[in-house]
Amino acid sequence: MSNVQMKAGELQCDVSLNLHSLYRMLSSLVRRGLFATPLIALAGCNTVVMNPSGDVAAQQSHLVTVSTLLMLLIIVPVIALTILFAWRYRQSNKTAKYEPDWDHSTRLELIIWGAPLLIIIVLGLLTWISTHTLDPYRPLQRIDAQRAVSTSVKPLEVQVVALDWKWLFIYPEQGIATVNELAAPVDVPVRFKITSSTVMNAFYIPALAGQIYAMAGMETQLNAVINKPGEYEGFSSNYSGAGFSDMRFKFHGMTQANFDKWVQDNKASGDKLDRANYTVLEKPSIKEPVRHYASVDADLYDAIVNRCVDRNATCIKDMMAEDAARARGASTAELAAARSEKRMTVASNGEVCITPEAKKN
Repeated sequence: MSNVQMKAGELQCDVSLNLHSLYRMLSSLVRRGLFATPLIALAGCNTVVMNPSGDVAAQQSHLVTVSTLLMLLIIVPVIALTILFAWRYRQSNKTAKYEPDWDHSTRLELIIWGAPLLIIIVLGLLTWISTHTLDPYRPLQRIDAQRAVSTSVKPLEVQVVALDWKWLFIYPEQGIATVNELAAPVDVPVRFKITSSTVMNAFYIPALAGQIYAMAGMETQLNAVINKPGEYEGFSSNYSGAGFSDMRFKFHGMTQANFDKWVQDNKASGDKLDRANYTVLEKPSIKEPVRHYASVDADLYDAIVNRCVDRNATCIKDMMAEDAARARGASTAELAAARSEKRMTVASNGEVCITPEAKKN
């Protein structure tokens, strides 16, 4: 072989080695990049659940963090020991002890069973305390970690109705209503009364508190408070049909002055939300724009909950009252007379048509 051929062979070998090294380096970079991609993606996420703006959601976030750390006390050692055992007792390690007759260690049994048992006890204690402290029906005891709720403070009441596929918010004390827009003053307790017109939904504002289900013919409640001004996302977290994805609204945390102005602006513009307009609003629609109502029928929400927006329909609460009366021994004639009298009273207080068939009932 000539010198030229030897030089060419050495050059080819060097090129191959360099290409192989470059390939390994690029492969390592790609693997690291793939590993880091989820972390980069997560860095751009708005982790509102773990960094909320309401005290109730903040307490729930703390509970999630503590529970996760407690569980990691078991998960991390188990994963670490699995890797350690796989490495230490690999086939090529001839120095590892081989003890086929070993079957028991009191010390290991105490560690293996004692540590999880203690964590379960602590988690059970946390669950018991938080279940009562964060009960959505329980009136708030504090505004945040440093401030308690004053006994003179009256919560803001908001009546929430899940429609297909939009949200109706009624402010009974302010006498207004909105569609797909919600507002509340900062550091003021809010009591939500929640129901649905048809199928089950779930009312959820991650920055404020956890989700609460909305069900037709029933009322659920949520007590919460927002501690920072801002605009927050609200939506339904329970699938309810074709328009579910667009069943979203904006929740505005405002100063008291801005909230009062918002209420006055609503009263200055918009229609009246009576039973007739509600019947039209109740019809299914997708991507419903924000609406404002300057006034609301005082008994509308009660009629929605009791499934008797149509005045000729019998309210659920009246059915229950009749069932209770039957249990006490009331006759059918007495129940029919009481029902007829009530309907005639309702008819005399509003412009409704009572058909002959309805009068007979």
